[in-house]
Amino acid sequence: MTLDDPLVRALAREDPALFLQRFPPPLLLDEVQYAPELLTYIKMQVDRDRTPGSFWLTGSQQFHLMKGVSESLAGRVGILTLLGFSQRELVGSPFTPPFLPTPDQLEKRDESRPAGMREIFARIWRGSFPALWSDPPVDHGLFYSSLVQTYLQRDLRDLANVGDESGFLRFLRGCAARTGQMLNLQDLCRDVGIQHATGKRWLSILESSSIVFLLRPFHSNITKRLVKSPKLYFLDTGLVAWLTQWSSPETLEAGAMAGALFETWVVGEIVKSWWHNGREAPVFYYRDRDGREIDLLILQDGHLHPIEIKRSASAGREAVRSFQALGTLGLPTGPGALVSLVDVRLPLTASIEALPAYYL
Repeated sequence: MTLDDPLVRALAREDPALFLQRFPPPLLLDEVQYAPELLTYIKMQVDRDRTPGSFWLTGSQQFHLMKGVSESLAGRVGILTLLGFSQRELVGSPFTPPFLPTPDQLEKRDESRPAGMREIFARIWRGSFPALWSDPPVDHGLFYSSLVQTYLQRDLRDLANVGDESGFLRFLRGCAARTGQMLNLQDLCRDVGIQHATGKRWLSILESSSIVFLLRPFHSNITKRLVKSPKLYFLDTGLVAWLTQWSSPETLEAGAMAGALFETWVVGEIVKSWWHNGREAPVFYYRDRDGREIDLLILQDGHLHPIEIKRSASAGREAVRSFQALGTLGLPTGPGALVSLVDVRLPLTASIEALPAYYL
């Protein structure tokens, strides 16, 4: 059932007990945030019958949904954050575990259909929202314009008390122009003409609603990971392309943001592989005082797996030289990868592989 239907929604709000009698479990209920009155009755029914999967609750307004769930269903619910389609979903590849660049995990991904640079950038520009992949697809510009006007401006404006809509849109465009970069919030706020405190609040809302992802720097001291500057990534590259006004995949591929958007897309695909498996993404970046940087570190079972990302079809060992810096961190290093636009999977060293982007 969906609570988009006004008659169904009215029954759920006015008589939730009768609603659950009329629609008994197993029940998949969409837009449940429109009837928070239901959650208390769902809690009572779950307490009577602990069969897992009796209720599946979905909603597009994350803050309203999570407020009701956290108050009513604590300890009784599993929470999944689902982003747009992953590349593997789009090409119909088998469901796989979270991404790790280990030989056994990569073997499970070798059924992916090869894709060249042109096809990859078409996916980057198009974005990952299901409506954009319907047949026929919706108009790209109209879709993202509507998304910003409705979901971003309506929902986030109300939650963050955004009185200055044009300022919020400037902030959103400023963030998009900085995807794949280390975040300097003070400079960003100055450039778009808002107070630092306002920008900090707006960024927190964008992160909590899974519009952006802040990649924290790795440090062996966990506390220090939280205070150093993160890198900013959007979780839908189509939204970035629209906000930064790239009119086609071809102009994007040849433009100044091609490298940043390719990196953003790769990071997003890896994050999706963890979140869509119901797991936190244990990902960081590395940068030391000597300027050596590693785009992505995956921390798994006490091992660091380094990932370098290059928009090139010819990147080689030189691109992963910074991996040597990991010896100073005091943790064992696992297999790593150079994710690029190469055609086939190739070894670079005994523990590092050049990995085609379509393997993600």
